[in-house]
Amino acid sequence: MSSDHRPLIVVPGRMHPRVLARLPGDFEMVQLDAADPALVTPDLAARAAGIATTNRLPANFLAAFETVEIVANFSVGYDGIDVDAAAARGVVVTNTPDVLNEEVADTAIALLLNSLRRFPAAEAYLRAGHWAEKGPFPLTPLSLRDRTVGIYGLGRIGQAIAKRLEGFGVPIGYHTRSKREDVAYTYYPSLKAMAEEVDTLISIVPGSDETRHTLNAEIFQALGPRGVVINVGRGSTLDEAALAAALKDGTIAAAGLDVFENEPHVPEALIALENATLLPHVASASEDTRNAMADLVVDNLKSWFATGAALTPVPETPFRRKG
Repeated sequence: MSSDHRPLIVVPGRMHPRVLARLPGDFEMVQLDAADPALVTPDLAARAAGIATTNRLPANFLAAFETVEIVANFSVGYDGIDVDAAAARGVVVTNTPDVLNEEVADTAIALLLNSLRRFPAAEAYLRAGHWAEKGPFPLTPLSLRDRTVGIYGLGRIGQAIAKRLEGFGVPIGYHTRSKREDVAYTYYPSLKAMAEEVDTLISIVPGSDETRHTLNAEIFQALGPRGVVINVGRGSTLDEAALAAALKDGTIAAAGLDVFENEPHVPEALIALENATLLPHVASASEDTRNAMADLVVDNLKSWFATGAALTPVPETPFRRKG
């Protein structure tokens, strides 16, 4: 039994080094190889007050602890956490909103431009010596000119993407569950209705049963042969097999993806396509943004135990500390 009187925080699996460096200043910290209940000792089960995780916390792992009060998540998305199980126990779950909005929005625009203008392929052409040997890189058939963009999900990041698109002078529409009264963009009551009216679709919705495979063959058909799909939300939103088929047969023109359903595994059918721009989930992967996310993880824990309130609890767990 430890004599350390600081709150005990369990860290299962991988975690950003800044979190691991900061936690011991205010907390007793125990790292585990994974969020596996078999790794939870009786001492940990009886003493752990919090868990710091990177969006990976099944209900059976949380159930192994008797006294956990807070789960601090290193991610804006929390679909990998059984938040219903946490809420049922009165455990607050936090995430890292806002600090990554701008970086992810920048990446969405970069993916869009790369998908349209094939800049990575053009750079590879130059580096291979083809410019000097074969002449100019081929003209790209796609451009941002005369496009209409639909944003699937107009939360904080979606709005940041829309603000950037305003500078390109393109018409902007959006689909969410309900119309927003604080924006002037065109609202579409369904994803299909939006896909029928736009030729460029940017997805930034969270992963859930409700959004799973909502980007599918029907939506690609509605977008049409000039269609471009960009996904910087969650990989589960997109039917990857249907996308590969649509890109291969010309149902749509191009796609840019930063997220995949079974990361880090990417379907070979997508990798083989020249009209697919693929990134290894790097939208928020700058040192500045990841450090800010790490700080918010630790600051949520510090605030919870010092003031009784987390800084950024998710909507499902708006709890305050008891006692």
